[in-house]
Amino acid sequence: MPPDSEKTTLLKQLRIGSEERDEGGGARSRWWIVGAAVVVLAAVSGAAFVALGSQPAAVEVATAAAPASGTGNAAILQATGYVTARRQATVSAQITGTLTQVLIEEGEKVQAGQVLAKLDDTSQRASLAQAEAQLNAAEALVHQYEAQLAQAQSDLKRNEQLADVISQQDIENSRTQVKTITAQLDSQGRQVEVGRAAVRGAEVQLAYTTVKAPFSGVITAKAAQAGEIVSPMSAGGGFTRTGVGTIVDMDSLEIEVDVNEAYLHRVHPDQPAQALLDAYPDWNIPAHVIAIVPAADRSKATVKVRVAIDQKDPRILPDMGIRVSFLEQAADAAAHAPIKGALVPASAIVERNGKSVVFTVDKERAHAQPVTPGQSFGDLRLVDGVGSGARVVRAPPADMNDGARVSVKG
Repeated sequence: MPPDSEKTTLLKQLRIGSEERDEGGGARSRWWIVGAAVVVLAAVSGAAFVALGSQPAAVEVATAAAPASGTGNAAILQATGYVTARRQATVSAQITGTLTQVLIEEGEKVQAGQVLAKLDDTSQRASLAQAEAQLNAAEALVHQYEAQLAQAQSDLKRNEQLADVISQQDIENSRTQVKTITAQLDSQGRQVEVGRAAVRGAEVQLAYTTVKAPFSGVITAKAAQAGEIVSPMSAGGGFTRTGVGTIVDMDSLEIEVDVNEAYLHRVHPDQPAQALLDAYPDWNIPAHVIAIVPAADRSKATVKVRVAIDQKDPRILPDMGIRVSFLEQAADAAAHAPIKGALVPASAIVERNGKSVVFTVDKERAHAQPVTPGQSFGDLRLVDGVGSGARVVRAPPADMNDGARVSVKG
């Protein structure tokens, strides 16, 4: 066996080897931890990049519209506008008063002269009763003067027959009495007329407590409730209503569109047209031009055109958005064929991989749809490849690709 000194030396050598192994293993462990941290950081950064990159892009969309069908007419111009009512009224009381009844609701049809609301009429009825009493008193006084005149005339006639017996002065007094009572009777007759006028005025004031429909139509707004004060003019403070409700004559609905000045020469009165409601993009409504309003909008460089709706329909409502196609008689048989495709904003057509596409929106995704652009109609363009009613992105961003997530503005 080796001596003790040799054993000690061997043990030290063993310890040193063990420490070296510990130091080497610790270094390797530290490098492994650093490497794992780098990998995790890269993964987190990548996930954050993907998450940020997948945020939906906010876009504006438009509805592809069906072009005017070719029934011997060709669309030469399109313009947008709104359905308007030529005859509508916000009905109010003609006097200030408190509402006791409001007999209307939104959507209700009413006839001309129908009672819409009633005001408290206590004061008006009292005024009418007072006027009637004054008239009765005036008429009673007339009867009194008539009786006095009849007596005075009888006295004058008798005195004239007794001219040889009575003095001439008595006869003159009788004549004066007749003239006086005649004048009083005439004056009282005027008072009766005043009384009758007062009664008529009180009756009018009483009638003002009943609010009636000025024409037949549909109630589109109910502006007051029973218990509120209404007035023909604003009293300030926000506690006085100036209207009871709004009536619209649905038979007076028409369309108002803004036509760009550059295309105004294409429009003329009685020109045939077709209208498309934004709410019903597949429903063609026959129409015709009523008139071109002789005034231009300087800020928009447009002129307002009135268009009549040839077929009334309950689906057509005031203030609905609408697009009008102005038609021109086609010169050849080709115009009789239906126009294929749909009208979309020209800005919706972009180039992707050398092809014209539009991005249609389905739920939260935008899909690239190849199209064939056709004729332009102002700021709209006819394209083949998209159906009417499809929602397309206006002015898609340059980095938008098929399947991109989007959120619709507004």
